[in-house]
Amino acid sequence: MIKQVKIKLLTFLFLCCALSDASADIVRLNSGGEVHGKIIKQTDNKLWVDIGSEVIEVEMSQVKEVDAADPIDDSSDLDTSSLFRTAVQLPERSPREQAKRVGASVIKVSTPGGLGSGVLLNEDGYAITNAHVIQGETDLRATVWIPQEDGTLKRTTIEDVVIIAVNNHLDLALLQLSHPDDEPFDFSVLEEAEKIEVGETVFAIGNPLGLERSMSQGVISTKQRSFDGLTYIQTDAAINPGNSGGPLFNSQGEVVGITNMGITAAESLNFAIPTRYVKDFIRNREAFAYDEKNPNAGHLYHKPPKRSENGIASQLKDSNNDSQ
Repeated sequence: MIKQVKIKLLTFLFLCCALSDASADIVRLNSGGEVHGKIIKQTDNKLWVDIGSEVIEVEMSQVKEVDAADPIDDSSDLDTSSLFRTAVQLPERSPREQAKRVGASVIKVSTPGGLGSGVLLNEDGYAITNAHVIQGETDLRATVWIPQEDGTLKRTTIEDVVIIAVNNHLDLALLQLSHPDDEPFDFSVLEEAEKIEVGETVFAIGNPLGLERSMSQGVISTKQRSFDGLTYIQTDAAINPGNSGGPLFNSQGEVVGITNMGITAAESLNFAIPTRYVKDFIRNREAFAYDEKNPNAGHLYHKPPKRSENGIASQLKDSNNDSQ
């Protein structure tokens, strides 16, 4: 049952129904009241709080402040069996609130030839970006924003960046950063299962044209757009050069895709690599291991020869004729 709370009842109801769980989310109201519970959904206009006996709907105009307990801090909710992390039942919140929580996991990847974006996948500094961002480069730098005790973010450049694996076909690259203070990194989780729907709200954070930590918002236009044998997520969230390799988030703050291209001759036609490809790439990273002596290392699938007629491929047919 969902009960909409009127402003005149907020103080009494919230003070009486507050939960004692220290890890609960706290919603502070303009009236001076509070509610302690679990925020199960939040939009720009409303939020819904589970207080145990019922779910309460609150207008954002009545809310002074939200002190949200971060579920990522609860290790029991995390799958740590791989280099990437997934979580179970993250609360749905507005892009504005989620951006505050996940923003520190987004990085800028710089090379002598240009720059792109990336996202940290675990506390040890493993990060994903696009292969075309680092293609042919060995001198990499990463810019990270490290949370401070006063709530600010410290901009830090990391020069110790190692290329772990590259897959040009998927346009993905796995990096590892070393924390300057030997501390764990902030990171974002990948969606546990692919559940995105057309029309669902998503947002991207990256460094378009070098404009650091820029956020854009949109919806899923389609989740089944095919190019060259691969399926991409299409979104109308703004994606520009410099966004490449950055994360596309859902309203739970999960990474649902890695942005990698847009159609410059059109508007709102932008694409992201689904996380199922990212997971497969990371699980099979040894097959795409980077060789530092060969900057073009990484498995590259060549296009098959075209057929001029039914039967044997044209190149193979010509080769057979030459050998006779």
